[in-house]
Amino acid sequence: MNSLIDKYNIPGPRYTSYPTVPYWDESTFSPEKWRETVIRSFHESNAEEGISIYIHLPFCEALCTFCACHKRITKQHSVEIPYLESVLKEWKLYLELFEEKPKLKELHLGGGTPTFFSPKNLKTLLEGIFESVEIAEHPEFSFEGHPNNTTRDHLQTLYDLGFRRVSFGVQDYDPKVQKAINRIQPFENVKNVTEWAKEIGYSGISHDLVFGLPHQSWEAMEHTIRKTMELKPDRLAFYSYAHVPWVKGVGQRGFDENDLPSGEEKRRLYEDGKKLLQDLGYIEVGMDHFSLEHDDLYQSLIQKKLHRNFMGYTSSNTQLMVGLGMSAISDSWYAFAQNVKTVEEYQKMVEEGHIPVVKGHILDQEDLTVRRHILNLMCQLETTFTDKNSFPELENAFDMLEEMEKDELVEIYDNQIKITEKGRAFTRNVAMVFDLRMMRNKPETRIFSMTI
Repeated sequence: MNSLIDKYNIPGPRYTSYPTVPYWDESTFSPEKWRETVIRSFHESNAEEGISIYIHLPFCEALCTFCACHKRITKQHSVEIPYLESVLKEWKLYLELFEEKPKLKELHLGGGTPTFFSPKNLKTLLEGIFESVEIAEHPEFSFEGHPNNTTRDHLQTLYDLGFRRVSFGVQDYDPKVQKAINRIQPFENVKNVTEWAKEIGYSGISHDLVFGLPHQSWEAMEHTIRKTMELKPDRLAFYSYAHVPWVKGVGQRGFDENDLPSGEEKRRLYEDGKKLLQDLGYIEVGMDHFSLEHDDLYQSLIQKKLHRNFMGYTSSNTQLMVGLGMSAISDSWYAFAQNVKTVEEYQKMVEEGHIPVVKGHILDQEDLTVRRHILNLMCQLETTFTDKNSFPELENAFDMLEEMEKDELVEIYDNQIKITEKGRAFTRNVAMVFDLRMMRNKPETRIFSMTI
């Protein structure tokens, strides 16, 4: 395995989209074209599966130095109401594009720290959204909760509004690691919010664990997993730490690359962590995710309905996802669009009556085909070709796949590629083989985190 790590541990995307954001072609994108694709996708999908909404709530009271998300650090809670008013105004701009009431299938509150906002203000935001939509049958509403500031009132308020899923960011329980990433978070806090969520009736409780953090050892990782098992969440995200200190605003400081586990050590954290999770009853789903057998994520895998988008893995496969808020990314299937990245500019554009997109990408036919194959690999660990000769450049992909087959990472059939159990750890590498936009324009500098 060590030789494979040396061979395949290269910078690569996580593929929450294809094309990935650094390869969006902004020359063919415009706000007008974006609106056209939103209308098209809405008409094609609203009556059936419905739509998804992602709301980016960017405020945090303190900077976690492992985080690569867009956020705003402040302790001033006076920012809450003006920001939420802007989100509702942005939503109204999208409503103007629709000729009928949207059917809402999926809603996710992400951050930043959604529980930075008071329960009362979150209720005002969500009631403002709900009054303009029809709630689909079996909706999937979820939010990210910070164990240090999520209150029972947060959990009860959101449950009463239809939320049944919550993910708590745990990362690691080792005090040395917590200090390095500026996330001091006692186990007792996580225990409290998890037990409150169970008592209230949440059916999908998730914990996020991260491997590859500074000063992290296997002994600490094992301790974190075993402490997590005391609480038995329904699912787990077991993420590889993405070290991207060159990205503006991520704040990855307080440690350097010398403090991080080596590629070999990091792979051990994953392999031994995965084995321990499986021994404890968790099933690996897609990449980086584990769930108990009763959880929707596992059931959607079995039914081949697992989906992946900018919110990560989901059991709801909606064609249109509207991203609201500063830096939020939207997906109409035919195009991607990202909002402006500062709170001030976001609020100004919305106030002026503009959908606040700053960049995006219109997918051509080749993009749509490649996107489907990468999505299949990321969700089902396999993909099927109707015609391998559709794009001559994919010939190079099969040359690389043959090398991976020799390494026992994939199995190649006449019209199908399957990732093996051994190859699961290299799923991102397999997907990269099909990334034609990256192949044509390989970056001269590092723009992605390492795959391992």
